[in-house]
Amino acid sequence: MAALGSVGLCLWAPAPALSQGLRAFCTSRGAAAAVRAEQLAEKLRAQKREEQKQEEPKNPVLRRVRELTQLSKQLQRVHPNVLAKALKHGILYQNQELVVIDKPYGLPVHGGPGIQNCITDVLPILAKMLDGMKAEPLHLCHRLDKETTGVMVLARDKDTAHRIQGLFKTRQVEKKYWTISVGLPVPSEGLVDIPIVEKEVQSHQSHYKMTLAPNYRMSPESGKMVKVRPNRDAHSAVTRYRVLASSPSCSLLELQPITGVKHQLRVHLAYGLGCPVLGDHKYAHWNKLAPQKLPENTLKRLGLEQAKVRHLPLHLHAHQLTLPTGTSGDKQLHLVCRPPRFFTNTLKRLKLEIPESLEK
Repeated sequence: MAALGSVGLCLWAPAPALSQGLRAFCTSRGAAAAVRAEQLAEKLRAQKREEQKQEEPKNPVLRRVRELTQLSKQLQRVHPNVLAKALKHGILYQNQELVVIDKPYGLPVHGGPGIQNCITDVLPILAKMLDGMKAEPLHLCHRLDKETTGVMVLARDKDTAHRIQGLFKTRQVEKKYWTISVGLPVPSEGLVDIPIVEKEVQSHQSHYKMTLAPNYRMSPESGKMVKVRPNRDAHSAVTRYRVLASSPSCSLLELQPITGVKHQLRVHLAYGLGCPVLGDHKYAHWNKLAPQKLPENTLKRLGLEQAKVRHLPLHLHAHQLTLPTGTSGDKQLHLVCRPPRFFTNTLKRLKLEIPESLEK
């Protein structure tokens, strides 16, 4: 029994040399497995880098368009805290009453179907980042479209928000936008005063658009202007414009909306002046939803084929706001925001130079 026991002990307890050998064998196997795992991981990383390299467009404009597309998607995927931090870094001006931000491209102001992140949702977080955990959420004073960039005013309290909103409603805020248009307006400076109404477009894909609702029409019999009954659903819309720079088929315009109708600038340019905003695919055609049609020389300068035009972003930027301040409104606060990089890159490719007097 002792012999069997000793044999049994030998079976379950290897000799020191054998034990060391087993440990060395296991260690070497573990090390080899780790090496193979690391090699596999590196191989996968290399494949991913190669795929990204192959997918990366060679055309610099397409690369920038892809960056914009990815940015818009990232803005919907990031955590609200990250988005609030990004807005904080884009602050243009702040005092005890106001916080003025540089609104990014592709970020909606309000929520809706399919929208995960918007400016309204992160205002409480941004307020706490600026003024501490007990800070009242910031308030919107006005809005910009999802694809519009530039100056956006927020208020630190409700009373200030109501006061600033009142200034916007009574047209005491001077707003100036920069846009790149397809075509050159004639004359180079003027005023578009045509009411705007929303209508349903009957096509293979029914949709709604804002459009012009003129108070006058041309009489086919006499060839004279005839006043017509105003559309009761139409809104008065007035836009002042001037050309800052021009090149074949494209222009850099400064727009000053006197009124604030939905899509006013885009509609007045597209349907009033026949010079739509570059990248405005919604108002490119009245009877259908399709990418904007660009002239050949514009496509050449942008380095695009017509089939890729659908990727072009809307080139509309809120460049400047002027707010009356003080108890009697005798002082003014000028808020200026430079256009985003994709906008300035397009200017360079189209050889449109911002006048030195407007450079900030």
